[in-house]
Amino acid sequence: MIELSSQEWTAILLSLRVSLVGTIVSLPLGILVAYALARWSFPGKTLLNGLVHLPLVMPPVVTGFLLLILFGRKGLLGAPLAEIGIVFSFSWTGAALACGVMGFPLMVRAMRLSFEAIDRRLELAAGTLGANRSWSFLTVSLPLALPGIVVGWILAFAKALGEFGATITFVSNIPGETQTISAAIYTYTQIPGGDAGAFRLTFVAVVIALAALVVSELIQKHAEQRLKYVQ
Repeated sequence: MIELSSQEWTAILLSLRVSLVGTIVSLPLGILVAYALARWSFPGKTLLNGLVHLPLVMPPVVTGFLLLILFGRKGLLGAPLAEIGIVFSFSWTGAALACGVMGFPLMVRAMRLSFEAIDRRLELAAGTLGANRSWSFLTVSLPLALPGIVVGWILAFAKALGEFGATITFVSNIPGETQTISAAIYTYTQIPGGDAGAFRLTFVAVVIALAALVVSELIQKHAEQRLKYVQ
């Protein structure tokens, strides 16, 4: 049994908080973007797909810096938001925003594959029965894609939980406010005798991430069997 200090518990709970908030808030947008990429044809579709996946290939520090430019107190969007009391820089809400952005590509990719795996004939059949596109999406596409949506959310959550570069660039490393598990591990590696604390938090991070991946794999297998049965 690993004994965790109060500061370590704070970092763990904060990581869970920002990861949950960041991925839950981005979930509706993720579903919309994934469905659009899977089913719609429109100008700029390739560009949208590239923008969605950009955080995966860019250095996380670059993503964090762009967030700082956009949502900092003097940023393009941050300044007007700060006037109405919505502040992202150097706060846990900013950490949630960074985590949501970094996990978004994995979320969309899993959801898009789930929508693409659905037989279009099922959606067309709903249309012949009088359902419009919105109703067909809600009653056919969304339920069938639900396992993939859950998998996408879990993968985004796991990615958000381990986020470091974008978060520390955007909101710094403030204990109790923005110091997540990754930031706390980094802090431990910078102080003499901090190896034990870094190991404890690393163990916790590995366990949570592995559990998330195992759950996502089980859900994916169940979804594949379900789609074979339905189609």
